Amino acid sequence: MLDASLKTQLKAYLEKVTKPFEIVASLDDGAKSQEMLGLLQDIVSLTDKITLRTDGNDARTPSFALNRPGENISLRFAGLPMGHEFTSLVLALLQVGGHPSKASADTLEAIRSLKGEFNFETYFSLSCQNCPDVVQALNLMAVLNPNIRHVAVDGALFQDEVTERQIMAVPSIYLNGEPFGQGRMGLEEILAKLDTGASARDAEKLSAKDAFDVLVIGGGPAGASAAVYAARKGIRTGVAAERFGGQVLDTLAIENFISIKETEGPKLAVALEEHVKQYDVDIMNLQRAEQLIPATEAGQLHEVKFANGASLKSKTLIISTGARWREMNVPGEKEYRNRGVAYCPHCDGPLFKGKRVAVIGGGNSGVEAAIDLAGIVAHVTLIEFDSQLRADAVLQRKLHSLPNVTVITSALTSEVKGDGQKVVGLTYKDRNSSEFKSIDLEGIFVQIGLVPNTEWLKGTVELSPRGEIVVDSRGETSLPGIFAAGDVTTVPYKQIVIAVGEGAKASLAAFDYLIRQV
Repeated sequence: MLDASLKTQLKAYLEKVTKPFEIVASLDDGAKSQEMLGLLQDIVSLTDKITLRTDGNDARTPSFALNRPGENISLRFAGLPMGHEFTSLVLALLQVGGHPSKASADTLEAIRSLKGEFNFETYFSLSCQNCPDVVQALNLMAVLNPNIRHVAVDGALFQDEVTERQIMAVPSIYLNGEPFGQGRMGLEEILAKLDTGASARDAEKLSAKDAFDVLVIGGGPAGASAAVYAARKGIRTGVAAERFGGQVLDTLAIENFISIKETEGPKLAVALEEHVKQYDVDIMNLQRAEQLIPATEAGQLHEVKFANGASLKSKTLIISTGARWREMNVPGEKEYRNRGVAYCPHCDGPLFKGKRVAVIGGGNSGVEAAIDLAGIVAHVTLIEFDSQLRADAVLQRKLHSLPNVTVITSALTSEVKGDGQKVVGLTYKDRNSSEFKSIDLEGIFVQIGLVPNTEWLKGTVELSPRGEIVVDSRGETSLPGIFAAGDVTTVPYKQIVIAVGEGAKASLAAFDYLIRQV
C-alpha cells in the first residue's frame, strides 16, 4: 500500500511511539477494505509497539480504531486516511502511542477538564485542505479525555450518510448527532465552543495586557512578515488574528512563492506561524477585530476592540486583515450556503461526484475550478458575466477540451434555487437578450474574486470605493501611526509574495515612525 520512501519516513516517526497500542479494523470483502488492510499491515510491520486485529465489528466498514490497552480512548477512521489526511493518521498514531502534543499546556489542561459526553463525527474529503485541522484537533481531544469520542468519516466513501444528512460541504462536524460546525476549525476554536466561559476569560486576559509598540491585526503572510520585522527591532510586538494563516489556509497549490518550488496553503501557514514564534511575539489567535479607536492626539494610544469584548492598545498598528471570497449577493445564496452553494472546489468537489454543478466566474480561479470539478462530477456549467473568459489562454484551451463542460458568457446569475433543503438550480440573465434562463443542478461553486475585510474600519481610516485601505508608498494609512499591508490594501496584484514584502515595508515604516516620536 505504501511505497518504500513513505515507509522509511513513517518508520522514523513511529520510533517516537513509547506506549504499545492496537489497531482494530472492521472490514468486509470490498476493495476498499483490502486497501485498508494493506495500509494497516504496512504500519504494524514498521514497529513492534503496534499490533493489528481484524475482528472489529463497527457498523462502518471499512474503518479502524486506535486502542491503548487499559485506557478508554475512542478514535476511529472510517475510510482510508490518505491524501491530506495521511498526516492526521500519523499524528494519531504518535499521540495514541504516547508522543506529546505541541499544543500549549493551558490548552491541554482545558481539554482534560471538559465534563460531559462528547461524541464527534467529522465528514472529510481526501482533497480538502481544511479538513485535517479539524480531524487532528478532535483526535487529540479523544486521546486526552475519555469523555470525548471521535470518528473521522470519508464522505466520498460513505455516500449514504452524506445523502441522509444532506452534507454538501466539508469538513462537517457533528456532536452527539447534531450539527456542531462547518469549515476549518482549530483546536482552540473547538475548545472555545465547548467551554462557554473560555471566551470571557480570554477577553479579560487580553484586556489586561500592557500596550504594544506595534500591534499587528491579522495573521496572514503580510501580518506574519510585519511581526517578524517588528520583533527583530527589539520592540514589544503583538499579533491578533482571527485565524493565523488567513486566506492562505484556503489555498491549495502554491507554485509562485519564490525559493519554494511547490507547497500547499496550510503548510505555508504553519511555516509562517512557526517563524513568528521564533521571536518574542505575543500571538493572540481567534481574535476578530470589531472596532478601531484611533488616537486623537500625539502621545495617545490606538485601541482595537474585539468580538469577545477584549481590548488591546498600541503605539502603532499594522492592519493586515486580508480578504475573503466575494459572494454573488443574489436571492438564495445565503440560504443555501453549504447546502449546495460552495466556495472551495478542492474541499467540497468530491461530495458532488456524479452530479451537475455550476462554476460562477471565468477568471483563472473559476476556470481552474471547472477543470478540477470536471474530473469528478457529471457536468460543469461555467457562467461568466463578461463576453469572454478572462483566464489564461492555456487554461481556456484545457477547459474547452473537456467533453462535460459547457461555457456560458454574457450571463448574470440572478437567483439560487432550492427545495428548502438543498440547491436544485439557478437562474441567470442573458445580457445579450435580457432573457432569464434556468439550469437544473445540484451544486454552485462561486469563484468571483475577493472582498477586503474592512467593514470594521468604516469611518476611521480612508477606504477606496472597493473598500480597500488606502496606503502610500510606505504602507501608511490616512491616520498617523496606523499602517496597513497585504490584500486588504489598495496595493495591486493580490499575491502572497507581494503581501510578505508589503508587511515588511509597513513594519519598517512603523518602527521609523516610533523612533521619530518625541
